[in-house]
Amino acid sequence: MKVSRFFRTPKGLLIVVLGVLVGVAALQTGARLVAPVVMSAVCAAMLIDAPIMRLRRGRWHFPDGALLTGLIVAMILSPHTSWYVSAATSAVAVLSKYPLRVRTANIFNPAAFALVATFYIFNTGQSWWGALPELPAIAVLLLIASGVFIVQRVNKIPVVLAFLGSYYLLITLAAFVGDPARVAELYRAPDLHAALFFAFFMVTDPPTSPPRHRDQLVYGVIVGVVSYAVFELVGAVYYLLAGLLVANVWEAWRRWSTANRPTR
Repeated sequence: MKVSRFFRTPKGLLIVVLGVLVGVAALQTGARLVAPVVMSAVCAAMLIDAPIMRLRRGRWHFPDGALLTGLIVAMILSPHTSWYVSAATSAVAVLSKYPLRVRTANIFNPAAFALVATFYIFNTGQSWWGALPELPAIAVLLLIASGVFIVQRVNKIPVVLAFLGSYYLLITLAAFVGDPARVAELYRAPDLHAALFFAFFMVTDPPTSPPRHRDQLVYGVIVGVVSYAVFELVGAVYYLLAGLLVANVWEAWRRWSTANRPTR
């Protein structure tokens, strides 16, 4: 009964959805190629998080958050990444949750923080293979359907619309006023798939994104504007993740200022 109830929760449903996407993507990318990346990321995350949770809570808990973090890390890293790099990235992701906190929630999306941090350590590639970019174009419907399903469950529709709307508005404006060829790639695989996966499964991360719809709109626009700015000005492979980390800081400041606001 407990297991069936868990898989009806947002975390349980997300684990199922990401598992399905991993399985479908592996059909094209190759199960033997992606298995070491996925297994090392997931195992490292869970093995590190489980004892930390035991110390903090006084009893053992299933590290479902670490499982999700490991899956997302693995689905973004290149499948050609060495297993130890994948494991190290997941380890950084899990460990970042505990010292970098405001009140009861971590500041940064763990996967985004770790992927940016380890890029400078290992020069990691990010292919977003878990977003199904190598499959036929119709596969994007599976990505969208699964993403919408999860977004509705966590009540994060405004943040997704705000991010995608601001992000693609800026890209479209850039195409009209500048060189269209410079931004044309953002409308095609793998960049389009990456943006959708990012919007559905990372921008909506409940611990690091706002619960109220009005704040979600602001948060989503920050992610979209900063992501485009990093792409345009820096061109770094982690431009989407950079936008999310900046929005994470804004949300952490909003939570802190709200909690410390004087009451009348």
